[in-house]
Amino acid sequence: MGKNQDRRAFLKGTTAAAAAVLTGAALPRATSASTLSAMPSGLPNNPRTQDAMPTRNLGRTGYKVGVFSLGGQASLEKPNNAEIAVPIINRALDLGVNYIDTSSIYGGPMRWSERYVGEVMKTRRSEAFLATKTKERTHEGSMRMIDESLKLLNTDHVDLWQLHDIGTMKDINAIFAPGGAMEALLEMQQQKVVRNLGITGHYRPDALVEAIHRHDFDCILMALNAADPHHFTFQEQLLPLAVEKQMGIIGMKIPGRGRLLSNWAPQPLEQQKHMWEGMVPAPTPGTLTMREAIGYTLSKPVSTIIVGCDSIAQLEGNVQIARDFTPFNEMQMAALAAKAEPVSKPSLFFRFYDHDNA
Repeated sequence: MGKNQDRRAFLKGTTAAAAAVLTGAALPRATSASTLSAMPSGLPNNPRTQDAMPTRNLGRTGYKVGVFSLGGQASLEKPNNAEIAVPIINRALDLGVNYIDTSSIYGGPMRWSERYVGEVMKTRRSEAFLATKTKERTHEGSMRMIDESLKLLNTDHVDLWQLHDIGTMKDINAIFAPGGAMEALLEMQQQKVVRNLGITGHYRPDALVEAIHRHDFDCILMALNAADPHHFTFQEQLLPLAVEKQMGIIGMKIPGRGRLLSNWAPQPLEQQKHMWEGMVPAPTPGTLTMREAIGYTLSKPVSTIIVGCDSIAQLEGNVQIARDFTPFNEMQMAALAAKAEPVSKPSLFFRFYDHDNA
């Protein structure tokens, strides 16, 4: 993807696919009988969503998801932060958010993110499509993860259980090996503990493409922002394949942990080095507004985006952007990608670290 015309070609293709999703031309395929038999009865329903923001099909799951969803990081993964995190989750549901993402590794060994979400799920489980993840690569390890997830989330089932952070063929070989994590996902779906199965990734596209070829997953959570065309792009092969498979496509890393945003204040470079081994330093602020960052990804063929929030004010601002969203055209999308190029490497720092040793 070193040439401008190559970038324009695949941007044009994925923008056309996005138009099909936004206009309803890309309809979810029928859910298989085996999946139906594994589903807990009744999908979640947040009655505020329809009036709060545009909705889209979450692939073939049968669920209509708001275009903005709540991510389980930022304030939601900080230790002893319930006084801030729990009100953010409640406010998100009040604003019409109907999809909440978390993980067994968010917040470290204490799994703070699942704890905070679980506090809200005690009374509001029916309002949110609830997604969590296992980073474990074995059947036994993943079974331990889901057991604890259910306890912390105060629920008897999750709507989406995902294989967390698939980055290399080492992950694929472990997950699909005898005794691998895939066996746990299928077992829990058959036992009606999880409704849908998914994969997540932000490192490189190849292993995710291979995962989709090996199993008919319901959803994919992928890093997709305006810097994506410039380094190891997910838009050339992975995104079109997910569209072809009619998967629920959830976009993440929308502002690249703030590094894509013009109002982001870089920390001292020495401090940045200690945040994540191998992280690409960001000496300057980004180049986009949050409205541009969100609009870029929502103009792609995604079902929704997840964004972690540090405050209720930040959450409310993001929901307002989603409420006001109208798709960017091809020329605008190309301009945003070009605008992001000077800060593309720091904004895609997760594609440059040593994945296998992270």
